[in-house]
Amino acid sequence: MTSAAARAALDLTAHLPVADLADFYRDLHRHPELSLQEHRTAARFAERLRKAGYEVEEGVGATGVAGMLQNGDGPTVLLRADMDALPVTEETGLPYASEVPGVMHACGHDLHVTWLAGAAEALAAGRDAWSGTLLVVGQPAEETGEGAAGMVADGLYERLARPDVLLGQHAAPGPVGFYAHTPGLIMSASTDIDIVVHGRGGHGSRPETTVDPVVTAAYLVTRLQTVVSREIAARESAVLTVGRIEAGTRHNIIPSEARIALNLRTQSDEVRERMVAAIRRIAAGEALAAGCPREPEIRVGATFPVTVNDADTDRRVAAVHEEVLGAGTVLDFGPVMGSEDFPRLAEGGIPYDYWFVTTTSAEVWDAAEGADLMEKFLAVPSNHSPRFAPDLATIAPGVRTLVSGALAYLAG
Repeated sequence: MTSAAARAALDLTAHLPVADLADFYRDLHRHPELSLQEHRTAARFAERLRKAGYEVEEGVGATGVAGMLQNGDGPTVLLRADMDALPVTEETGLPYASEVPGVMHACGHDLHVTWLAGAAEALAAGRDAWSGTLLVVGQPAEETGEGAAGMVADGLYERLARPDVLLGQHAAPGPVGFYAHTPGLIMSASTDIDIVVHGRGGHGSRPETTVDPVVTAAYLVTRLQTVVSREIAARESAVLTVGRIEAGTRHNIIPSEARIALNLRTQSDEVRERMVAAIRRIAAGEALAAGCPREPEIRVGATFPVTVNDADTDRRVAAVHEEVLGAGTVLDFGPVMGSEDFPRLAEGGIPYDYWFVTTTSAEVWDAAEGADLMEKFLAVPSNHSPRFAPDLATIAPGVRTLVSGALAYLAG
């Protein structure tokens, strides 16, 4: 027997303006904006919310947008989409590819905004089917980890209303038509670390008069690979990636310093702290062994929390999703090593649910090399790839997941 929420969701999304939403998506994709620069995206989103009848707040947490629709007694549900793009040069070859040099929606946030706009409009048009308060949030700066906390600090809930539950979703690689739900831990914590190795510069022909920070940095990069392989138990999940190493200005100049930027992915605070301590120890040891004139500078930068779904909330939303989208479409892939700042909207312990929507077109998936599912996952363009191009066939299903998720609480 279909639940009231599922019946209402199917009714409200039976005639979605898919062509209009696809045009909206293409426009957002052509005009990507980096974190805290999402002025055009925010304005386009706010315009649609106002036309749908929402009370709209702009400039929340710098460039964030929030809309509220009060519709009688009932719970308050927040639906969220992130808006920022990445410093990536697009290589998709799409006719609607980015027109901004060096900037691309390589993570699908343009699709997230499109999904949320469609859901907000469908729920506003079908308010006879539900009761309560709906909050829709266009969040800036997810990629830098600043946006969610910035909106909360800027009085998001004081300006509108404090939600009873938070719901969010993310585009992901995988054949179109699947929805990944995990009760409990679904995404990992992330920590950025910057290291400056200090040497003593000089002429490349006289290395004996210098302390070469490039050589020290090279040893350090190599030694850091042992943090996970030799200091973290095999039962723990952790990743350490050196994403950037910079030093020097010319071929024959030994520089005075080298800079290393790395990222940690962990699934517990205890493992994170152990890794940070190991990095400090190894960096100090390599500098001492090389005779560096100063200890290395180590700065812990942007951090993202673990994303841990409330189990009851996840089960409730997943059940409605399977009713609306079909048996066998909802899967539990388990936790992934990606990270999100979405949990920072849950200030004070608001329960939340976060899930994934697979977006790889059948053409791309079928053409991917690989004999099994995992090999194909590794072969298709994923988030942050310059070739990441979600299938526009996911527009309607992505709207339905948000609408049905909200109605799991608002439809009584």
